[in-house]
This record gives sequence, structure tokens and C-alpha cells, in this order.
Amino acid sequence: MKIVIVGGGFGGLYAAQALRRVANVQITLVDKRNFHLFQPLLYQVATGSLSPGEIAAPLRSVLKDQQNTQVLMAEVTGIDAAAKKLELDGGAEHLDYDALIVATGSRTSYFGNDQWAEEAPGLKTVEDATRIRHKILRAFEAAEKEDDPELRRAYLTFLIVGGGPTGVELAGAIAEIANDTLRHDFRSIRPEESRILVLDGGPRVLGAFPEELSEKAERSLLRMGVRTRNGVRVTGVDADGVLLQSGERVAAKTVIWAAGVAASGFGKVLSEATKCELDRGGRVIVGPDLTVPGYPEIFVIGDAAAAKDKAGNPLPGVAPVAMQQGRYAAHQVVADPALPRPPFVYHNKGNLAVIGRASAVADFGWLKVSGFLAWLLWLFIHLMYVVEFENRLLVFIKWGIQYFTFNRGARLITGEPAREKDTPVSG
Repeated sequence: MKIVIVGGGFGGLYAAQALRRVANVQITLVDKRNFHLFQPLLYQVATGSLSPGEIAAPLRSVLKDQQNTQVLMAEVTGIDAAAKKLELDGGAEHLDYDALIVATGSRTSYFGNDQWAEEAPGLKTVEDATRIRHKILRAFEAAEKEDDPELRRAYLTFLIVGGGPTGVELAGAIAEIANDTLRHDFRSIRPEESRILVLDGGPRVLGAFPEELSEKAERSLLRMGVRTRNGVRVTGVDADGVLLQSGERVAAKTVIWAAGVAASGFGKVLSEATKCELDRGGRVIVGPDLTVPGYPEIFVIGDAAAAKDKAGNPLPGVAPVAMQQGRYAAHQVVADPALPRPPFVYHNKGNLAVIGRASAVADFGWLKVSGFLAWLLWLFIHLMYVVEFENRLLVFIKWGIQYFTFNRGARLITGEPAREKDTPVSG
């Protein structure tokens, strides 16, 4: 039996690993990148705490002992669902399958304003993270050289659009950079006087968390010098700041987008081939067993799928959902086809978000925790999910050094030199 898995993120990797002891199957994992990326820690690359190699692991290395699995570095650009055949790299190669698991993940959504990406990078890839790190650190460097008070203030203003976990984590990390890491590094500016704003269209940050935890998160951010503005919508982004729906303009040389995600473009390819429906975010609307209607051999999981829980509510786009769906799809692929498939049931083990040093919130349903204990839980859980032991050890050591010294060792400004205009260049 030929099983093809498209995507080496959490869903695809967990599906492949769930099939490691299954006999008489040939698994091919296809990804356009050669590594698995631990996205929940990507913000730490963006803020200089970690280097990319510490949160990424080569897929071939992770699966090297899995003899029934082959890894191909390629992009799936087409599908013939009737013939059960995938097109790779624009038709350069083709790949047959008996069962297909689509786990192509998500991308940043600008809600139809993709031109904003130039000045307000999202945080989905290693390149995004290094670009954001470049923008943050160059802003301090530019402020050090600037004599104009207004321009200096703009350089020292950091806007994060979106108050979900990614936005909150970025804001807290930038505050720690300004208040602690860079506090004594400059002579003309005081980094601790930086202005860090989180803009969100909802009534509060961390809207998916209980209100009491959201309020505690806002208070923690406030103590760090981060200001939140809720119920505001961004209608324009350029090199000098953002324009709000109210007509107000906020000057800032560094804008980071953490407001929305959409499914990868492969959903559209799959829709054209199978006539399946997509939701507004480009996710494939799947059945209770995570398959494309009319194609029981095609599973769509993770951020690529618009799946629902038992109550009919959309499942969140978080790593635990993708992991559980990956295992479920793997088991169903090799199950007896004569037996009815049970629907996928997501077991919510809790939500966590870190705010800053020794500060986090955790919602386990029956238990709600904040502060130092939640932070310890966040550290432990994230360490356990880092794929390779060596990376796990490196991350643990770096976190320990940073906790005691406030130092962030990956504060390198890489990429292109600054442009002639005022805005920091991405790198």
C-alpha cells in the first residue's frame, strides 16, 4: 500500500511516525522544505533567544530509522484524484498513491491586503523570523543615530497587530529586549523607553482564553511596559506606521503582523481536482473522518482542514489538533475498510501562552493557572514537543542562561544592508 503524506509539520510528521511499525506499507513524505519546524518557538528566533537550527530538525534525520518511509524534498503542484496521482514541481515528476494525507499547514493572512506584507511581516517561517529579528534590532540601531525626536520615537515604537498568543508572546519578548537585554548597550537612547503596542480587533487579548486569564495577561503586559488597544482595526500599513479604521494614524517603523492565518495554497489545488468546498480561510471542509467528500482515500488534517468538534465548533489551528489528527488519519488509512470509520474526536489538553519572564497563562478547562507556575508548565510542555533530543537540550541550556543573565545570544543583524530610506530593511 502506497501512502503519501504532503507536509512535514506536526500533522504530517505524527502521521508518518504513527505508521512506523505497520508492515506492507510504503510511506512517502513530501515537503518543499527539508526540515520540520517547531513553530510555537518561532517567536524566540524572531526576538534573538534561539537560533533557527535549535527549533528545526531535518526530516530525513527524524525519520532515518523508519525503514518504511521515504522523504522527498519537492512541492506538490497538482493532483489527479481519479488516477490517484500527484504532480511534483510543476510536472517534473509524478507520484502515485493509494491513500493521501494532506497536512500542508497555513500561511499569514492579511485579509486581502497582501501588499502589507512588505512592511508588516508575519511569523510562519524561519525567513519570517529572521526578517522580524532584523527589523527589531535595526530599529534600535537607527534610533541610536537619529537626532530628530519624532523619528527616534517612531524607531522606538513597535506595533504588533493581533492579540492572540503569537502577538502577546512577541510583545512580551520585545519588552524584555528593551527593558533588560539592551538596557546598557546604547549611549544616545534608552531602550527601556520604547513604546510597544498590541492592536487587536476583539474586546480583549487572548480571546480564546477565559476572560479572567485574558485580564491577567493584560496586567502582566502592562507591568512590562506593553500597552494594548482592543477593538481597533488596521486599514492601512506603510513604512511609517499604520492607519486605523477610526482615521487615527500611529507612527512606527516596526510593524509585525500576528492577526490572521489562512490555509496554504494547496487547498485550492485540491478543490479544483475534487470539487470540494473551501471555507473563507482556504481550508478544506472535511467530513467527520477528516476525508474529502467523495474521496475516502484523501485525508486533510491540521491547519489545511476546516474540521469541527462534537458541538459543531471549528477546531483551533494549534499543534495538538494537528498531532491528534495525524495519528487518527494514519490509523484509519490502514484500518479494515469493511468497518465503519469512527469520527475524529479532539481531546483538548489545554491552552498555554507565555507573556514574559516567569509569566504565562494556562487553561486546562478544569484548571486555570497564571504566573510562575503556568510559565514552568509552558517551558516543560514545549521542551517535550521539540523533536530531537539534542535540540531539546540546547533549548533548555539557552533558556537557563537567558533566565539568569537576561542575555539573548542570537542578536545578529543579518541580510541586506539598510536601504537609503528611513525604514529598516528586512533580512
